[in-house]
Amino acid sequence: MAYPDDLLGADEHVVVHRHPHWKMLVVPVLVFLGVVGGGTYLAALAMGTSWQVPVWITLGVIGGSVILGLTLAPLLRWNTTHFVVTSHRLMVREGVFTRSGIDIPMSRINSVRFRHGLVDRVLGSGTLIVESASDEPLEFDDIPGVERVHALLYREVNEGSEEDRHRRDPRPRWEEGD
Repeated sequence: MAYPDDLLGADEHVVVHRHPHWKMLVVPVLVFLGVVGGGTYLAALAMGTSWQVPVWITLGVIGGSVILGLTLAPLLRWNTTHFVVTSHRLMVREGVFTRSGIDIPMSRINSVRFRHGLVDRVLGSGTLIVESASDEPLEFDDIPGVERVHALLYREVNEGSEEDRHRRDPRPRWEEGD
């Protein structure tokens, strides 16, 4: 899912756009399979009894509630969480009903680090740690391809700072032969 271009500046382009790593969805999928399997088993046990219809209705309501809360909600949360690096800023947007976001201009980023344990390394994800000029370090968990994102973000920060230095450099540029 592409990030909306109307949120970008005229000369800004997306370098990296990621959702959280798919490992966030493992437990919700297992819950879904468990609820469907368990509900089907219990519905089969109730078949042929005089109270099978009330049991099926109860199983449907309970199973539907569990699926909504423990499967659909995490899936929506995953789908509406965006980690975006553009040529000018780092943007994070998250939330389904209540949206929240943060934008950090590249010029305000002091350092970029990443961390991942054994499981994260096997799955190809990790935590990205961004230190900006005035805030405490921000940690973004479950970033897929965290090493690549780290390298791209570091490159964007350094390219931006070099452009700023050249723009602010008061020394005249002498032509060859002068």
